[in-house]
Amino acid sequence: MSEFTVGERDFLLDGRPVRLLSGALHYFRVHEEQWGHRLAMLRAMGLNCVETYVPWNLHQPAPGRHRDVAAVGRFLDAARAAGLWAVVRPGPYICAEWENGGLPAWLTGGLGGSVRTRDERYMRHVRDWFGRLLPEIVSRQADRGGPVVLVQVENEYGSYGSDAGYLAELAALCRARGVTVPLFTSDGPEDHMLTGGSVPGVLAAVNFGSRARESFAALRRHRPEGPLMCSEFWCGWFDHWSGTPAVRDPGEAAEALREILECGASVNLYMAHGGTSFGGWAGANRGGESHEGGLRPDVTSYDYDAPVDEYGRPTEKFRRFREVLARYREGPLPELPPEPARLAAPVGVPLTGWAPVDAVLAALGGEETTGPRPPTFEELGVTRGLVRYEVDVPGPREPYPLSVRGLRDLAVVYVDGVRAGVLTEAEPRLAEPVAGPARVELWVESLGRVNYGPLLGEPKGITGGVLHERQYLHGVRARGLDLDAFGDGVSAVPFTTPPPAGGPGLYRGTATVRKAAGDARLELPGLTRGFAWINGFCLGRYWSVGPQRSLFVPGPVLREGENEVWVLELEEAAGAAGARLLPV
Repeated sequence: MSEFTVGERDFLLDGRPVRLLSGALHYFRVHEEQWGHRLAMLRAMGLNCVETYVPWNLHQPAPGRHRDVAAVGRFLDAARAAGLWAVVRPGPYICAEWENGGLPAWLTGGLGGSVRTRDERYMRHVRDWFGRLLPEIVSRQADRGGPVVLVQVENEYGSYGSDAGYLAELAALCRARGVTVPLFTSDGPEDHMLTGGSVPGVLAAVNFGSRARESFAALRRHRPEGPLMCSEFWCGWFDHWSGTPAVRDPGEAAEALREILECGASVNLYMAHGGTSFGGWAGANRGGESHEGGLRPDVTSYDYDAPVDEYGRPTEKFRRFREVLARYREGPLPELPPEPARLAAPVGVPLTGWAPVDAVLAALGGEETTGPRPPTFEELGVTRGLVRYEVDVPGPREPYPLSVRGLRDLAVVYVDGVRAGVLTEAEPRLAEPVAGPARVELWVESLGRVNYGPLLGEPKGITGGVLHERQYLHGVRARGLDLDAFGDGVSAVPFTTPPPAGGPGLYRGTATVRKAAGDARLELPGLTRGFAWINGFCLGRYWSVGPQRSLFVPGPVLREGENEVWVLELEEAAGAAGARLLPV
């Protein structure tokens, strides 16, 4: 057992100055059987600590229902076994390019802008959640023989709000629930962020990607005493669908890291290993300086151009960082662990089964509702997935424009069973007018909830209404299909032979692995946009717009012999030519 404290200028371990050389690695973005390898990679790079967020929405899918909160404790045990300290960032808000910034959609759907404030309706849920989560952390603090040395209060709150009382209440809640290690906040190095996001008596840290001396000088204007820490050194960046891959020069990034360490500061590489947003949990951002512009969905890969890539391999950035970090560690650095096994050879995956999306919805969807206006995803209890809205255009009437008000985020529209087009938030009107009477179906998909900025918590689905000319169409029927519904399998879905031209629907096939299984990539030529599973494990969203062209398949998901593959294609396609597994 050790005492980890905050001194006037240094972190102290049993009274001795220590420096945290930390790296972010999200346990929820790495298959559990590969935690040990990724943690060993961090140690081999020269780090002595690992940092992780905790996504509330992953562990509490509905009020009163929790899912594997113990995974947090298992990861911290793995960190201790790897010889690393741990920094834990429990939120309740985490950003992390994660769906809704980690906040449950069932919570934000009811509270809207009252989240991340002292509103008692919000804080009641936070207290309940922390009551389940914090025991996993508290029991593994350094003063109890565990690896946890720091716990964060909220996350970059100064970029969002100025309710100092809210932060103070969260800090007090952590203390009341048994957190004894130092607490800290993290914000950008701007004055308004530091004043809005820091708490008296709680260590303040700053996040940046360059110009360390300037950033630490800004911090010192607010906090003349205490250890310097860059709680997020952005050594890479994340990607958006249809965007350009973010890449940072390894040498330039290594020099920025060197500057941080020359200032005598502790550091947390964000990310040291990014991993993958499995399960469709990737978030989204809004464009523009105000973060209120067009939606920019995040890709499934969270490679982040990190020193350890998505597949767990060292990069040139890893080698450059290792050279810098070696100067700040006593003795030789550990050797790199053996690489995980890779798939031995390409494997074809003929997609021989198919069911139309209507049939999948009938088998796995929720209850249908009818009302005067379209319900949102949140009102239907849909987190990640899609909703079919149906509405009738009365008649007889001449053709008029059909549009959707408040569409979030994308709708494939059918008129009397014939595909009529794709609507988006930016283009919410069908190209061709619609005459009545007619039956209109709108298959609306969420492309990821916003994880940062003032529009955090905005609802999904049709949030306004369906209009014919300027007239609202009422009597809307709605039924949701949540990705969680696939967790129990697809045996209830009536499969048949795929149509020759392909098209939307749930495809099923088998990948026969004849040699040892290992890490692989899944490619889906001919398909446009949707989600993929192997042996019931959701790999995440695919989308032909790129820049991501394949989905990572962790080796532990595969097995020798037959592997079942499901692909939920949501768009028209050139044809389901068949998937293939490729070695990484």
